[in-house]
Amino acid sequence: MSRFTEILQVAPLPDGRNWVILKDFGYDVGGENSGETINVPIGFVTDFASVPRPLWWFAPKWGRYGNAAVIHDFCYWDQSYDRRKSDDVFKEGMQVLKVGRIKTWLLYYAVRYFGRMAWNANKRRKRRGVQKVLEKLPEKVSDWNAMKVLK
Repeated sequence: MSRFTEILQVAPLPDGRNWVILKDFGYDVGGENSGETINVPIGFVTDFASVPRPLWWFAPKWGRYGNAAVIHDFCYWDQSYDRRKSDDVFKEGMQVLKVGRIKTWLLYYAVRYFGRMAWNANKRRKRRGVQKVLEKLPEKVSDWNAMKVLK
C-alpha cells in the first residue's frame, strides 16, 4: 500500500490562507518503496484543499484528506505529472488516509472537473516568476510581506 513518508509539519503564514512546509514531506505513489516518490520540499507553500467557503460544511480546507491535498497542491505546482495523474495521486492518497468513499469520490471529481483552472493558473504564475517554494523560511511577519510568493 502507498504511504506518506513523514509526518506533515507546517506553519501558518500571515496572509491567513496559506501554510509553509517546515520538514520534508513525501508520498510513495502506488506502494511503499515503489521507487516513485513525490517529495514536497521545505518551504513549499500550500493552501491545503481549495474548497470554496460555502462548501466548508462538507469539506473544509483541512480534514482527514489534508496530507493528500498538500501532495496534490505540489503536483499541480511542479507539473512533473500530467493533470490526470496528479488527480489520481490525490484520490489514492485519500484512500490511504481512509477518507470516506463518498467524500473521496466527490473531492476527486471536483478536481477533475474544476482543476484545469488551477493547473493553468500555476503555469502562468511560474512563467511570471511567482514562487511557491521559499528559498528561506521567514523569521518575522515583515519578512513574509516582502517576499514575492503567490502574488
